[in-house]
Amino acid sequence: MKYLIIAVLFISTSLFAQSDQKSDQILDNMSSEIKKMNSFYIEFTMNVKNPATGENSNQKGLGYVKGDKYYASLGQNTLVSNGVKNWTIVKEEKVTYQSDVDLESDESMNPKKLMTIWEEGFKNKYDQEIQMNGKKTHQISLFPLDPSKVNYHTITLYIEASNNELQKAIMKTKDGSTMTYTIDKFEKNSAVTDSKFVYNPKNFPGYQLIRD
Repeated sequence: MKYLIIAVLFISTSLFAQSDQKSDQILDNMSSEIKKMNSFYIEFTMNVKNPATGENSNQKGLGYVKGDKYYASLGQNTLVSNGVKNWTIVKEEKVTYQSDVDLESDESMNPKKLMTIWEEGFKNKYDQEIQMNGKKTHQISLFPLDPSKVNYHTITLYIEASNNELQKAIMKTKDGSTMTYTIDKFEKNSAVTDSKFVYNPKNFPGYQLIRD
C-alpha cells in the first residue's frame, strides 16, 4: 500500500541548483487541473522489478478521490478515508486497521498523492519530449530535496502534452527495485457517493477491527 504514495529517486540533488522553469510550468498546470476537479477515478497497473531478487510482478489498482476523501485498492489491500479516519483493510489477514488522519505524517496509499506527488519535497528537471502511444509526451525527472530521509532515489513522470495528464511514473528505490505505475484509465468528475469513503463492517464479515 505504501508503494503508491507513493515516491522515489536516484540522482544527487547537488547536480541541480534549482528546478527548471519548463518543468515547473508543466507540473503547475497538471496540479491546477487536478485541483479544479470535484472528484476523479483512476485505474493503474503497478509493475515491480528487482534484478537482485528476481522479482517481476504486476498488480492492478484503482482509486476514487473526492476532496480529502479517497478509496484505493491495490492487490490484497484496500484503503478507505473520509478525511477524518483511515481504514486499512488487509484481506490476507482479515483485519481492518482504523486510525485518525494525520496530514503531516500520513504515508498511506492516497491516489491524490500519486497525482500530485511532485508538489512537496522534490526538485525537478525537464528531460525531453517523446512520443508515447502516438502522443506528444513530456518526460520530467524528480529528485528528493533530502535523499537521506527517503528510501528511493528517482521518479520519472510522463505527462501527455495535449491535456496535462499523467500517463506513467517510474520510481527507482535504493534497494534496486524499479516500480512502474501506468495509468490505464482516468475519469474527471466521476460520480461517487460519500458512502464509498466510509468503512462498513457489514461488507467485511469476520474481519477484526483494530483501532489505534
